[in-house]
Amino acid sequence: MQTPNVQNESLYPSLLSPFTLAGKRLRNRLVHASMTTLMGENTRVTDRLVQYHANRARGGAALIVTEPLSMAPHQTIPYKVRVWNDDNLDGLKRWADAVESEDCRLLGQIQDPGRGRHAPGKNPTAVGASYLPDDISWTVPHALSAEELRRMIADFAQSAQRLQRCGFSGVEISAGHGHLFHQFLSPWSNARDDEYGGDLEGRTRFLVELIGALRVTCGREFIVGVKLPGNDGVRGGIGPEEAARIARHITRVGNVDYVCFAQGSHARSLELHVPDGNGPRAPYMPLIRELHGATCGVPVVALGRITDPAEADNVIERGDAELVALGRALVTDPAWLNKAARGRAHDIRYCVSCNTCWDTIVTQHRPIACDNNPRVGRNDEVDWWPAPAPVRKRVVIVGAGVAGMEAAWVAAARGHHVTVYGRSSEVGGKTRLRAQLPGGEALSSIYDYQHAEAIKAGVRFELGVTIGAADVIALHPDAVVLACGAEMLVPPWVPREMRDANLVPDLRSAMAALRGHAAHQPGSAVIFDTDHTEGTYAAAELLHAVFDRVFIITPRESIAQDMPLVTRQGILRRFHEKRIRTLVFAEPRWSENVEDGTLEYVNVYNGDAGAIEDVAFLAYSSPRAPQTALAAPLRAAGIDVRLVGDCVSPRGILAATAEGHDAGNAI
Repeated sequence: MQTPNVQNESLYPSLLSPFTLAGKRLRNRLVHASMTTLMGENTRVTDRLVQYHANRARGGAALIVTEPLSMAPHQTIPYKVRVWNDDNLDGLKRWADAVESEDCRLLGQIQDPGRGRHAPGKNPTAVGASYLPDDISWTVPHALSAEELRRMIADFAQSAQRLQRCGFSGVEISAGHGHLFHQFLSPWSNARDDEYGGDLEGRTRFLVELIGALRVTCGREFIVGVKLPGNDGVRGGIGPEEAARIARHITRVGNVDYVCFAQGSHARSLELHVPDGNGPRAPYMPLIRELHGATCGVPVVALGRITDPAEADNVIERGDAELVALGRALVTDPAWLNKAARGRAHDIRYCVSCNTCWDTIVTQHRPIACDNNPRVGRNDEVDWWPAPAPVRKRVVIVGAGVAGMEAAWVAAARGHHVTVYGRSSEVGGKTRLRAQLPGGEALSSIYDYQHAEAIKAGVRFELGVTIGAADVIALHPDAVVLACGAEMLVPPWVPREMRDANLVPDLRSAMAALRGHAAHQPGSAVIFDTDHTEGTYAAAELLHAVFDRVFIITPRESIAQDMPLVTRQGILRRFHEKRIRTLVFAEPRWSENVEDGTLEYVNVYNGDAGAIEDVAFLAYSSPRAPQTALAAPLRAAGIDVRLVGDCVSPRGILAATAEGHDAGNAI
């Protein structure tokens, strides 16, 4: 089924052109940016960690930067690979060989979070430049002495030399994102009065001395890259002008082989670190172009929501940067470059900038996962295609959302005869609705990819129909996948007669009805929120463009509590900018005044009452009940039935695509 592996360098000539760093040839200009995977265990290199990076090398990347490594004895986090002694020599050699043997350079990342913390609570072992609190957790760190800094520099340099002995091509120093080096660089977080503080030379001394130590220890043919702050979004911190001063100072000596510029910090600006769909694509390119001239001729690596091969090629062609780094996009499809180079960009599974990957590693603290790649880190992940099934079966999929679509194309690609039945006239289900709300456009690539692969594999679609148990049984299927989704539960404050008449709709139904009729309407829009998912708040932003005022009522103490921090920050910022009001610890109280446009609400603890006037739109976004009515009669008929996605339990896209994928492979 796959196109022969022949690269066509005329398609993306700039991106596919070779480059040289520290005397080492790169076969193209693509860098895999550092991404924490949580695939290390007990400070050890694991097979899964090696496989993940080998897959990205095999898929076309010319240079890979690892996740942060434990490079000094004070770094003891179990999922970070230990490099500061000889415990991991065999694993490090195996890791380097797996990547370097694919003609891809492997760099280890030197990083320390310092006082920075974005998990709940404070970090009692944090270190930093000064006795000043972290801007998110308010952790006050131990201020490192000059002697401790010099010892840390020596530890980092010795660990880098150990990586060099094991076959790594270099290191990258992460001096952005609000981490330790950034904390020394920034006048906001560095209040020292010794040689490591004060003016620009003092604040950069820690980083400059480390770079010098790396050169002395590892030589000129060892790649040393540095990630610097471009705009940390912190008042009194590092903006573009200060970033340019720092970049000129760091690169003037010529000890650095490349520079890339990160955005955001451990503050309200953390969301800048991983830009999502609520902003433009490649949002940092204007700043990167501006800072390119401040690097004294040192090559620049562009990064920040670059997802398309044509975008990446244009960055190089215009001279905006010499290399392009992708993080999330290569998590989604490790064969991103190989597919593009072979004229198969349409086969790429594109990153949708949802930050589920960030959520899995930071919030859920489990290995990295992706909404649009159910096979992250598996040994057959690169340009995967299903193996033929031993016996061809007749398969019915009920539900054309992303769970059902994933099961459909995979099962059909294995040779099964697959028919998909969907109530809507279009595929995509609830994900399609979310894609049409603010910030969701990129989500369409999930079901667009699935639909294209399904057509290629011969799936038959019956859309715009509702199918019952008797109808399914009459088809004599060998297997049925139920991907019927889930429906929002009506809140108890909605009167029975209103429920029966559906006069207070669920938010999904209300937004589907509003679609295409978004002319301005007077009055207030109100959402009762016990769902706390991103789609609810995207709907509120759309309602803001239609109605005079928008209110969110929730019985919780705040909104977006189930969202990863970087996503929640963006939601809260936009709500405040747009004056979307949030009423917390509250729930509506039904009264006859609703007919006059007045919605009363009460505090859930003390009963204090309030009211919203001129209500023109009222809907609820609530927990969902799985739609499993077909399961029992089909199983009673002796049919193999599998439930996937929200039909199992209401969750997100990650579970939907993963379970659909597994079902398609298991039939």
